[in-house]
Amino acid sequence: MNSNESVISLIKQRKARHVLPRELYFDPEVYRQDLEHIWHTDWVFAGHTFEIPKTGQYFTLQIGDYPVAVVRGKDGEVRAFHNACRHRGAKVCEHASGKVAKLVCPYHKWTFELDGNLIYAGNMGADFDRSNYGLKTVHVEVVHTYIYVCVAAKAPDFSNFRAAVTPFIAPHFLENCKVAFESNLVEKGNWKLVFENNRECYHCEGTHPELLNSFVENVSVAGVGGDDDPELVAHWDRCEAAGMPSRLNMDPMGRFRMTRIPLSAGAVSYTMDGKPAVAGRLDKSGEADIGALLYFNYPSTWNHFLGDHALSFRVLPIGPGETLVTTKWLVPQSAVEGVDYDLDRLTKVWLATNDQDRRLVEGTHAGVSSPAYQPGPFSENAENGVCQFDDWYCATMLERLGGRPQLKSVG
Repeated sequence: MNSNESVISLIKQRKARHVLPRELYFDPEVYRQDLEHIWHTDWVFAGHTFEIPKTGQYFTLQIGDYPVAVVRGKDGEVRAFHNACRHRGAKVCEHASGKVAKLVCPYHKWTFELDGNLIYAGNMGADFDRSNYGLKTVHVEVVHTYIYVCVAAKAPDFSNFRAAVTPFIAPHFLENCKVAFESNLVEKGNWKLVFENNRECYHCEGTHPELLNSFVENVSVAGVGGDDDPELVAHWDRCEAAGMPSRLNMDPMGRFRMTRIPLSAGAVSYTMDGKPAVAGRLDKSGEADIGALLYFNYPSTWNHFLGDHALSFRVLPIGPGETLVTTKWLVPQSAVEGVDYDLDRLTKVWLATNDQDRRLVEGTHAGVSSPAYQPGPFSENAENGVCQFDDWYCATMLERLGGRPQLKSVG
């Protein structure tokens, strides 16, 4: 049995509405297939345009096997390149972020313009043609500051996601924002466990006391529902009357979803007392309580937008049992720390929540790796979201591995 057939067989062993078979979380060959057929194929959230506002600013990330550099050009365009010199492969951008006049390889000083063209390569001889050795490009799409990249030779369609997400995030005016704080947390667990944990709050009551001061999971939108919840519909109606799209919009294939939910009574932000963490507003709706806009886009991001600030989360696999989770707290560009917001108050809830989730993921990874583990059933009431993620993963992998046609609808 070849590797494709092995992974197909594992996926087909999964019972309906059950957790994945254990090997899908820790087996190195499954991880290789995840990289090839998801991470090296799909659009991945890289960062925000306001992180590189000036010419020559860059940041780097690692997408599976591919080191990538995202750069602001002289013409103002955001570009992405494979972060490997065309000479002998050294990383051209060595740091997590920086600002340069040119992209200079530290090994032999090959020098590239900010658009990737090679402009200097010493000692290569008269017959060497620089035009053949520019940095290899990576596909880039930008939607309201969100930079998505794709390392595949041919990128999948981005237009459906752009059309769906734009009405939801445009009213939050992220173009006028900045990163107030960034957290990078390495979780010793498979990337699928990280996303599964995010997609349910069954665990929240016993694990996240800080978050539950403001957040209340609405189980009717965890999967694909919502219209049968009068409280939720009333919240949608009130927000939409103020110009804030809110009703659930979900990709038919299950890859992305946007919806707005109410917070707990009296809460308008993720703080210990539920009151705003930042003076001023991101939106111009005039509606004091817009709850939280939640959007995910598999495999790499989930996001929370509130009235006073927003949070973007990025997931990147490091290995079969390691995942990097990056959280960024986004506030208005004009907000001044110590005047308009207190950093501890702004970050306390999600710094605690992220670390609590890390411990859960790491404990689950250790448990599912045991030969004694057998997949259990999902709760019909509280785990529709995590079941939806696993359904998406299985259908996507089977389609791309040749196991069966892709999922046609979610439900």
